[in-house]
Amino acid sequence: MVEVVYFAWVRERIGLPRERVETGAATVADLVAELAAREPRYAAAFADLGALRVALDQELAEFDAPLAGVREVAFFPPMTGG
Repeated sequence: MVEVVYFAWVRERIGLPRERVETGAATVADLVAELAAREPRYAAAFADLGALRVALDQELAEFDAPLAGVREVAFFPPMTGG
């Protein structure tokens, strides 16, 4: 079981700030595929991975990162300064 947290427009598209997910995914990309297959709202949120960033247990990560031992996965848009 992993806690999945959504920020900004990702949260708006999915309609949830967070959820606990039972998954057999080995990597973040595998988890994204599982989530996107759930419903159209998830598919819309994960349609362009280039517009998303991910953090595992509050550390920035890549989509090919393993999920073994991870408790929290957070998805959010890239941050800009200014």
